[in-house]
Amino acid sequence: MKLPRRRFLHLAVGAAALPAASRIAWAQTYPSRPVRIIHGFAPNGGSDIIARLIGGWLSDRLGQPFVVESRPGDATNVATEAVVRAAADGYTLLLATSPNATNATLYQNLKFNFIRDIAPVAFIGRLANVMEVNPSFPATTVPEFIAFAKANPGKVRFASAGNGTPGHISGELFNMMAGVSMAHAPYRSTTLAVADLLSGQVQVMFENVVASIGAGELDDPAPLFGLLSDKPAEIGWRTGRQQGPG
Repeated sequence: MKLPRRRFLHLAVGAAALPAASRIAWAQTYPSRPVRIIHGFAPNGGSDIIARLIGGWLSDRLGQPFVVESRPGDATNVATEAVVRAAADGYTLLLATSPNATNATLYQNLKFNFIRDIAPVAFIGRLANVMEVNPSFPATTVPEFIAFAKANPGKVRFASAGNGTPGHISGELFNMMAGVSMAHAPYRSTTLAVADLLSGQVQVMFENVVASIGAGELDDPAPLFGLLSDKPAEIGWRTGRQQGPG
């Protein structure tokens, strides 16, 4: 059967519009049940706080619960794999963080391809990092810290929430840039790392501001000094660059 050109165009346009129409209809009814937001860090950390703030905001506006699930482990790979294996229906969301960008190079046998298996939805924000020391540590500026680390090789340990996390990578980058040799002490969560920082088991951490507030170590900012902060004037600390390389 040979269709007239005008009739063919009408049918083609109608067929092309079907997927868009179905997506619009789906968007108008979404969500019709609770939605999960999964992140790869322990409760009370920066990612957990942000996920709960975003979840509450979405719940208020969309009328369905957005339930936050913490699945720490393997530098967020456990959480990411859980989302990849979930049904692709928009009811299981991942709070993606910087480890998702670096894990492909740090882990050889991942069971997923982040770029292929995860679709971006929205950019939430970025966090400033701070460099934190135990109150009894004999340094209050970055140059003093570097001088101490160089004079005491092997005696400075930096904590992080696990291998491959931003705190770990920041510490290793600091080693390279400052020419020091701090030992890495990985923990299962920021909260556990902070506890050992405050008790003196480790000497320094590189952590974001939100996680630091959530863990409670910013109650007294006196023992802390900022590093790589985007807006140091707003939080009252100087950046490492402002303090000088030492």
